[in-house]
Amino acid sequence: MMPLTMARTGEPNVIRKIGGVEETRRFLANLGFVVGGKVIVISEIGGSMIVNVRESRVAINKDMANQILV
Repeated sequence: MMPLTMARTGEPNVIRKIGGVEETRRFLANLGFVVGGKVIVISEIGGSMIVNVRESRVAINKDMANQILV
């Protein structure tokens, strides 16, 4: 397992674990980041990442991306 920040751009990954406090996990779940779901890194811009999850593009900061293990 590795944090989402280390995933290669354009490659599909499966979410294995979501860390952090309960509030962060709930926020990410509402965006579609759930264990077993697929996520693809589209791009990294500054301190944020654009990812494709559940057929939607979402921007998250690197702190949150580090809580998502693929």
